Amino acid sequence: MRHPLYLVEQGSRLTKRGRRLIVTKEKTVLAQVALVQVSQVLVFGNVSITTPALQLLLRERIEVVLLSRTGKFYGRLIGEQNGNGALRVAQLQRSQDPDFALETAQQFVSGKLNNLRVLLQRYARRAASTSTNRWEAAPLTQAVDGIGAMLRRVDSCQTLNSLSGVEGRGTAVYFRVWKDLLKSPWRFEKRLRRPPPDPVNVLLSFGYTLLMQNIWGAVLTAGLDPYVGFLHQLSYNRPSLPLDLVEEFRPVIVDSVVLRCLNNGILTPEHFAPGDQEERPLVLTEEGIRLFIREIEARFNQDFKNARTGQRTTYRRLFLHQVYHLSRILTEAEKGPYRPFLIR
Repeated sequence: MRHPLYLVEQGSRLTKRGRRLIVTKEKTVLAQVALVQVSQVLVFGNVSITTPALQLLLRERIEVVLLSRTGKFYGRLIGEQNGNGALRVAQLQRSQDPDFALETAQQFVSGKLNNLRVLLQRYARRAASTSTNRWEAAPLTQAVDGIGAMLRRVDSCQTLNSLSGVEGRGTAVYFRVWKDLLKSPWRFEKRLRRPPPDPVNVLLSFGYTLLMQNIWGAVLTAGLDPYVGFLHQLSYNRPSLPLDLVEEFRPVIVDSVVLRCLNNGILTPEHFAPGDQEERPLVLTEEGIRLFIREIEARFNQDFKNARTGQRTTYRRLFLHQVYHLSRILTEAEKGPYRPFLIR
């Protein structure tokens, strides 16, 4: 199975030798990997790629994603794209059908809210069974009920604006109790993205960026247009479709990994440092980045049985499965509606 190649070491260089990729720094070889094992190359900060290596990657349709050292997305380089023009036409036409767009957007929101709710249910059960003070589970139980109330309102939404409002309220209820999920010394007041001011928000933002790049890659592989979505409607230079598809996976992938890294001591306060820019007041250290990438990659590659299909899979394969499922819905090769991945 192919895996992403993360280039994190500042000042390193990616070259090629035949069909192998070589990562060096000051004439020291840091890593070698066969091209056949690489699905994507993610470049963080001051890392260079030789022209022959870049040409090889693009010729083999292996995308190169450019990010800042702290994970801010800059752009991507891709080779010849999937030539399925009929699929893109169908995607655009269905996105302009108000009923279809709303129904599909409702499925994205339902998937997200369900998975937020189930994640909190798991923590609430754990708190109720292990705490000497059962009242400690009460805020989580109340949040579960609050998200459930929003989930029941999804199907009655008549417009995308009202649907987005329901999604936003459910997400707010969810993050309101994150302070009850974290062990000392970690603190969390609310979800803040621009800029993320504390370790929890830094990890969430970084994790969502990595997840987004995986979903975006799956969208391109399937031949869909990343800029034409349903919940997230057309807006200049916004990857609306990956933003749609990422919703159901946020709690399943990123949120669970962030909580495990912080509560299990995989990351400590020493893995965070003051940033050198106003937009990045706090950043992960290079060691922190490596540890977090290791953990989220383990989650991407976790083997499990898909309850819907009965087949064993990984989350990375599931991303592509969901994108192809949507493609078949768009072309009417499969009866709708889109079915999000739901945890139980």
